[in-house]
Amino acid sequence: MTEQPPAKKKCLGADCENDAGSLQCPKCLSLGIKGSFFCSQDCFKKNWNTHKELHKLASPETYNPFPTFSYTGPLRPVYPLSPKRVVPKSIPHPDYAESGIPGGGRTRSNKIEQLDEKGREGMRKVCRLAREVLDIAAAAIRPGITTDDLDKIVHEACIERNSYPSPLNYNFFPKSVCTSLNEVICHGIPDKRVLLDGDILNLDVTLYHEGYHGDLNETYYVGDKAKADADSVRVVETARECLEEAIKLVKPGTLFRDFGNVIEAHAKSRGCSVIRTYVGHGINKTFHCPPNIPHYAKNRAVGECKPGMTFTIEPMIALGKYRDVTWPDNWTSTTIDGKRTAQFEHTLLVTETGVEILTARTADSPGGPVPMPTAAA
Repeated sequence: MTEQPPAKKKCLGADCENDAGSLQCPKCLSLGIKGSFFCSQDCFKKNWNTHKELHKLASPETYNPFPTFSYTGPLRPVYPLSPKRVVPKSIPHPDYAESGIPGGGRTRSNKIEQLDEKGREGMRKVCRLAREVLDIAAAAIRPGITTDDLDKIVHEACIERNSYPSPLNYNFFPKSVCTSLNEVICHGIPDKRVLLDGDILNLDVTLYHEGYHGDLNETYYVGDKAKADADSVRVVETARECLEEAIKLVKPGTLFRDFGNVIEAHAKSRGCSVIRTYVGHGINKTFHCPPNIPHYAKNRAVGECKPGMTFTIEPMIALGKYRDVTWPDNWTSTTIDGKRTAQFEHTLLVTETGVEILTARTADSPGGPVPMPTAAA
């Protein structure tokens, strides 16, 4: 009650739609955590068990680099970032590794490459390696580990496979993997934020190996609390199912615009929305290239599937509104209302008769579907 919040700042209470009042968490004040406003004492008490976890993240050695930014949800960046990790010169680097600027971004060609058998084998190999790296990192997810710890795991696993972590310095992205927590849609930057029991976390891994990129991501439950939360399970499993439903359509002749119709119909049937800003993309020797694959209905994507094409489908599904807000780091994209979001991605090869999921899960892959929690008797 010591400070007036910014105009129309939202209450930090979970699923509370009220504007914040002048009540601020006293513990946050003592720790120097800004912006912890609630609409009422009752709302503050109701959310105490969840909110107090934020206090564990406060440390004299860490800080929020954007204290005046109007965050849409409870997540905050925890800096400083660790130093940029190094990839040995003996490992082939993509063209942007030093400059930060991908060469493929300078062309406006809409030509969609159809790979020959050599190219297909190159994609199969890098995608198998990418799956291995994602599974290694996913197996390390637990309450108490930081997203920077996971970045280190991914980076070292890439090097062990004589591969370059494709996100590193791509358009100046500072890390080797994207770690997107809770309300973060995509492009979360690994930092010193500790994972908490109840979080959901998306790991987006891409490898560059022998001239080809392989890209995949999955969303995982952190601890038992997340698996017991009906909304978290609903958004994660809906995202998983949306990708599965879209993949069923992949075969020669399918229009790129058709995937969004199936994805949005399924998302709406579960009371979820589809993020529109970000799309699936072509991938081969170039990290991102044609075609674009929108995930929402009635989109205007041009073109159709043909044998030899490789691209990703990666629907981002939200519990609330589909619009997004980007943090001042120019990467981290969050839902506009701070509600949770989940994503799944595969790299796909169109074959002469259908589709090959190049980044398919194995029998030993961590994660996997979770049933919707049942209400206590």
